[in-house]
Amino acid sequence: MMEKAVLYLICINLIAIAVYGIDKWKAVHKRWRISEGVLFGLACIGGSFGALMGMYAFRHKIRKALFRYGIPLLLILQIGLMAYMVRTGAVK
Repeated sequence: MMEKAVLYLICINLIAIAVYGIDKWKAVHKRWRISEGVLFGLACIGGSFGALMGMYAFRHKIRKALFRYGIPLLLILQIGLMAYMVRTGAVK
């Protein structure tokens, strides 16, 4: 179970980084954009680390308060949840 959880987190975080990069490219080239709901949603389903890395690697969405404060808060909450699950044996 733990291996599947780690694989999921790796995949969703790589996807989040890529989506933030794609949206930044689209913003620069004045193309159709990926919604903020999708960007924030990726962070909510476990991609908060990737979203944070994408934000700062591509300098994208760092001026928006929801992203600047919300994504790090989600990351802290997700780390805490994972630590709790590992400690209690919910993830083996």
